[in-house]
Amino acid sequence: MADEIINRVANSKLVTLDLEDFYPEGKRVLFDIKDWLFEGFVLREKDFREHVKSNDWSQYKDSYVALTCSTDAIIPGWAYMLLSIQLEPFVKKVVIGDLEILETSVYQDIISSLPIEEYEGKPIIIKGCANKPVPQNAYIMLANKLKPVAKSIMYGEACSSVPLFKNK
Repeated sequence: MADEIINRVANSKLVTLDLEDFYPEGKRVLFDIKDWLFEGFVLREKDFREHVKSNDWSQYKDSYVALTCSTDAIIPGWAYMLLSIQLEPFVKKVVIGDLEILETSVYQDIISSLPIEEYEGKPIIIKGCANKPVPQNAYIMLANKLKPVAKSIMYGEACSSVPLFKNK
C-alpha cells in the first residue's frame, strides 16, 4: 500500500482567519448631498431642510450609508448630523466619507468586539485575497488586535504565507 497522504496543515494548531467571514450583509450606499445644494455648491438651510423633510428615509432600511459631497462645497457639520439623525432609525451604520471609510468603520466595530482569548498562543494566518470589499485597514487592525496573544501571525494562505510576527 502506498504511503498515506497526511494533511499537516489540517492537523496543526494553525488558525486561519478570513476577514470575509466577518463581512456583514447589507446594502452599501454612497449618499451624495450635492443635488440638495443650490447649484451644487451652496447649502441653503431652508431648502436643505425641505429635502430632508420630504425624503423617504425608509428606503435605506438595513443599509450602511456613507454621507459625502462630491463638489467642493463647504458643508456645515450640522447638515451631516441632521442627515444621520434621519437615517439612524433605519440604517445599520452611517459615516461621513466614501465607501472605503464606511467599510473601515464597519470592520473597526467588528474587530474591536472580536474575542481574542481563543487565539492565545496559536499560530495565525490572516487570509488575504478577499472577494468582498475588505479594506486594507481591517488587516492592520486585526493583526494589531491579535499580536498580544498570538504565537505568530502570517499573511496569505497556509501553502504560501508571509511571516509578519513571532512572539519570542
